[in-house]
Formats: sequence, C-alpha cells, structure tokens
Amino acid sequence: MAEREDLTSPLSEALARVGDRWTLLVVEALLAGPRRFNDLLGEIPGLAPNILSERLKRLERDALLVARPYSQRPPRAVYQLTAEGAGLAGALRLLAHWGARHADHSEAPVHSACGTPIEARWYCPTCDRLVDNETHRAEALFV
Repeated sequence: MAEREDLTSPLSEALARVGDRWTLLVVEALLAGPRRFNDLLGEIPGLAPNILSERLKRLERDALLVARPYSQRPPRAVYQLTAEGAGLAGALRLLAHWGARHADHSEAPVHSACGTPIEARWYCPTCDRLVDNETHRAEALFV
C-alpha cells in the first residue's frame, strides 16, 4: 500500500498546538488575565505541577503566552496570553457550548445580563448575515 502524503490541515495544526485537555484548560484559565504558576494549579483540578510546567513551556514556545519574571531567586513568573493565545477564546466557547449540550451534568453558558443560554452562530461579515441555516462547504472549514 502506498504511503499517503502528509497534508497538514488547519485543524491538525491547531490540534498539534493546543489539542490536549490540559493545554486548553490552561488557556481557559489565562483568558481571565495573568496568573502565577500556583494560581493556575489551584484553578485547574487534577493538573500535576510537571504537566503544567510542560504545557506553559510549550505555549510560550508557540507564542501563545508570555512568561514575565517577577522573582530571580527563586525564579518565578506571571503567565499571560498573547493576542494569538487570546484568539482561542472563540474556539473554547464553541467547545464549551458543544460540551454543555452533550453532557447531562453540565449547564449551557448563559448571558450574564439576562440569564438566557447563549448560542454559537456562523456569521458572514461581508454579507452581514447569519449563515446557520445555509449549506456550508465542510471542506472550507478545514482547508
């Protein structure tokens, strides 16, 4: 059998950078603003310190966060998302919305002003229209 050519899609690129549970939870915690290492450990139940350290290094290497030192001895830093890292907020909202709809124990996100469950929708800024009910080319999402 011939080997398939390895084609990198935008989805595979995203998954390579942030496609594991802990990385997404770290990004979610940092969306609220800068955090110290121990603050992140306290906000993400079950996350081991060695895993957090590795994920922070990877996110920094991928330019999704910056580590700002605040102590030399011992070395300590505050972690903050870059603009590119903060750009993951929309994707995380979509995943959280999907998860809420498919989990019995989870509640859907609600609008803080009125308490109504919020919905994710596709929008075309050129046409200034919602496109939820139109047929989309599925491959356009991943090309």
